[in-house]
Amino acid sequence: MGQARLKLLFLCTGNSCRSQMAEGWARALKGDSVDAYSAGIEPRGLDPLAVRVMAEAGVDISAQRSKPGAVPTLVVGMLHLSHGDASVATAPVKSGATTHEDRY
Repeated sequence: MGQARLKLLFLCTGNSCRSQMAEGWARALKGDSVDAYSAGIEPRGLDPLAVRVMAEAGVDISAQRSKPGAVPTLVVGMLHLSHGDASVATAPVKSGATTHEDRY
């Protein structure tokens, strides 16, 4: 039986740029060992500039969509990486989820 895959949720306010790029990098670099997701408190749509910059780096995020923070809801065993205070204050965290905040 294989090792459990790490679940990562990149959460930010708009889920349009930083969290989308983080999801794309996680899938590109560690897709064999992690399940990467991104979501936003107030989704604003995928930023075309983020798609372009990632394509220049060889990572295709064009099929990703801006998603509300409630989907997926954080669950036990999921590592939550947030971008900013608003996403931390309103994140839909279920008991037992691991959270970590990075501000940039």
